[in-house]
Amino acid sequence: MAQQGTAEPARSARLGRAIGTGAGAVSGAVLLLPSGHETSTRRPSPLATASVRALGRRLAHDGREAGLATHVVHYRYRGWNGAEAQLARDATWAADEIVRRYGDVPVCLVGVDMGGRAALRAAGHPAVNSVLALAPWLPEEDVAAPPEPVKQLMGRRVLIVHGTNDLRTDPELSFRLAERAKKTNREVCRFEVHSDGHGLRQHHAEVHALAVDFVMGVLFGRDFARPLEDALAAPPPLGLRMPLASGFGRGIG
Repeated sequence: MAQQGTAEPARSARLGRAIGTGAGAVSGAVLLLPSGHETSTRRPSPLATASVRALGRRLAHDGREAGLATHVVHYRYRGWNGAEAQLARDATWAADEIVRRYGDVPVCLVGVDMGGRAALRAAGHPAVNSVLALAPWLPEEDVAAPPEPVKQLMGRRVLIVHGTNDLRTDPELSFRLAERAKKTNREVCRFEVHSDGHGLRQHHAEVHALAVDFVMGVLFGRDFARPLEDALAAPPPLGLRMPLASGFGRGIG
């Protein structure tokens, strides 16, 4: 008699250990959402997780005294996988987990590439008050398919950052999404990193400084730097094509 195979147990999303050490009680949280693939049931790549840790360390360091908890989200699968939207579901689970661990604290979703799409999609969670999407992967617009939703962004502060030379994720698609979101939510802005590519490596110091400025403002009420304040207040397209100045965060931004 043939032996039956054993089914693989269902995978679960999980939070990585808090990056850095907090100064005491947690007053706000960042969930770092790594990149992924459009379609894949493989386990997430460790390289994708590693790619968000540098930003996580910077956020944890600068937010320590304010009570910031920073966690990487470990997805169940590598892929978005169509209508399953599995990365977004895992982001929603992670926000639930933050509430379970820390109570009623504000959450900022920080996503890179496909993680940026997950952050934008999961923004409707009640604990989420803000979204930072770095070079977000967004689907090509198709007249036969509904556009990427933006209603869940209402009432949230949203910052999108995209390199103008990104060959992996189309920066024009993130502009169009921001344009649609801005019609119902004034608290949306988008920065363009001129001449930079998908990884935003040429200006990573400025990008990290902008991320810190945004997170400390949306979670703890600190004043935004003038360029970020202006971008949020400016009407489209000005506030959606704001150039990220060289030296931002070093007294020049």
